Amino acid sequence: MATSAGAAAKLTSIPSLLKRNAREFGDSPASREKEFGIWQSWTWAQVAQQVEDLALGLLSIGVARGDHIAVIGRNRPHLYWSMVAAQSVGAVPVPLYQDAVGDEIAYVLGHCGAKYIIAGDQEQVDKVLEVEGQIDGLEHMIYLDGRGLRKYDHSRLTSYGALQEKGRAVKADLGAELESRTNALGYDDKCVMLYTSGTTGRPKGVVLSNRNIIETSKNSAEFDRLSVGEEVLAYLPMAWVGDFIFSIGQAYWSGFCVNCPESEETMMTDLREIGPTYYFAPPRVFETQLTNVMIRMEDASRLKQWMFRKAMDHARNVGPRLLDGEAVSALDRFRYFLGNLFVYGPLKNTLGFSRVRVGYTAGEAIGPEIFEFYRSLGINLKQLYGQTEASVFITQQKDNEVSADTVGTPTPGVELRISDTGEVFYRSPGAFVEYYKNPESTADTKDAEGWVATGDAGFIEAETGHLRIIDRAKDVGKIADGRLFAPKYIENKLKFFPNILEAVVFGANREKCTAFINIDLTAVGNWAERNNIAYGSYQELAGHDRVLDTIQAHVEEVNASIAEDEMLSGCQIHRFLVLHKELDADDGELTRTRKVRRRIIEEKFSDLIAALYDGSSSVSTVTEVTYEDGRKGSISATLKIRDAAVGAATDRMAAQ
Repeated sequence: MATSAGAAAKLTSIPSLLKRNAREFGDSPASREKEFGIWQSWTWAQVAQQVEDLALGLLSIGVARGDHIAVIGRNRPHLYWSMVAAQSVGAVPVPLYQDAVGDEIAYVLGHCGAKYIIAGDQEQVDKVLEVEGQIDGLEHMIYLDGRGLRKYDHSRLTSYGALQEKGRAVKADLGAELESRTNALGYDDKCVMLYTSGTTGRPKGVVLSNRNIIETSKNSAEFDRLSVGEEVLAYLPMAWVGDFIFSIGQAYWSGFCVNCPESEETMMTDLREIGPTYYFAPPRVFETQLTNVMIRMEDASRLKQWMFRKAMDHARNVGPRLLDGEAVSALDRFRYFLGNLFVYGPLKNTLGFSRVRVGYTAGEAIGPEIFEFYRSLGINLKQLYGQTEASVFITQQKDNEVSADTVGTPTPGVELRISDTGEVFYRSPGAFVEYYKNPESTADTKDAEGWVATGDAGFIEAETGHLRIIDRAKDVGKIADGRLFAPKYIENKLKFFPNILEAVVFGANREKCTAFINIDLTAVGNWAERNNIAYGSYQELAGHDRVLDTIQAHVEEVNASIAEDEMLSGCQIHRFLVLHKELDADDGELTRTRKVRRRIIEEKFSDLIAALYDGSSSVSTVTEVTYEDGRKGSISATLKIRDAAVGAATDRMAAQ
């Protein structure tokens, strides 16, 4: 979207962008939500009115400049509007993960000192009330969905709709105050505070300014020519920086429409109905979608399986080349056209990707095979590299310069450098202001010249200028003989197989590498049903000999691939076990963004790691688990340990 330099100079906050959009795109759709099976829409003019009503309501209950307002719930237009309403009165929105448990909520609310909370429904209200005694200064809670809350104490509870109604009633008295506060918002004022995933400890509150969000949104939107006509699906956690940039930053800068699904269960149906033109998903989402495709093909007729294999073999060779504008023969183009007619087109429609013009994946590295699968279908899937502290964007892949091994070149306005130790540093207008109440960590991460340490190890390719990320700097190491150890690279290769949901590889400073594997219950359960294998639980299926045989075959296939990589051949997996439970964020093993918390896993399952390295053929263990209702329990299991064949390159390299 083109914006003149003079107009852009006045756009110093998200509320100012909203005013611009209501004026210039007033009748264009800004928000949609599916509720009770029906899509509801709001134009930019209507959104501006919704935000104003709520902002006036916030003033009426005493919200002051600089107050922190926590927002917790699933993706809903009203909750997005509440963040803009908070900004309009000079407050700072602090979105929380909707699946966060009581202790996590208590920590964030206590750390940021939130005086007000906007909760999506009864579940979120209950979680806050459960830990209210641990929080100082909480004054009022606003709820969106009132079902189940009729008999609650409403002395400090107000419905979202009632607060908006009150706002409309006090407009004559407080309208001038609201306008004054909104107009006073500056480019360097706080825009939002987002908490990191906390892979190594307590999450940190990342303070991002209006400059951080707007400059990053402008530069990244112009990079991919995003316009008012784009459609996006907002389904990722609202507390995650990516969702904030896509659903608020870029949406308000470009003026496009943000669509909220009805529920997690209907997300795929809603995705197909919307047909987004701009789409983002972390690797796990693409992995899950690919798993579902493979399961469906296993249930298909032999003719369909044959057609799928033949078409995909051709697509892997031709599809990415067509996307990148490379020369392709007329015959290959015609064969690809037929494949698109009978296979790729219907498959993209099933996935909801028929209209995707720009697609991105980030958050962690995606397996090259998974990445190439989607691009072979003609989906313009690219990679970006970023983090919360950067307002997401550090690098992006340009059209026609896409590689599975790199994450692109710097986003406009971003500078990169690689330290002597191989760590990636960047400097950009999106670089965060500070870690809230944590000057030591701020100083450790961002220096006086504005250079920010990413904590990732990588290098810039001399031929292309593209950044290649190896792994988290703290996770990259060496095995005992001095060869490189990069666990995430191996884990991503393992997760390409639909049967493997998660993997954790060990080997730093050890003579050989080993691994924990989580099976994908959907994929393996489907296989078990087709093969008449009865099982009563995840644990029983995970320990079945035929399942272990299948996983071993996958591990050995990955080993054969790694053996050909001179740099990483030492990372082949010699022994593995299939865990008796899925790694879970509620048990502290994953972050809320589904990243592995390696140190916690190493401590929690130290007995299993010891067994992998002492030659044991099995190990008995007892593990504490957290149930959905928050209760603690334990499960006991005896796990079988398998040896995996490794490629000859390991022995050859070791001998050198």
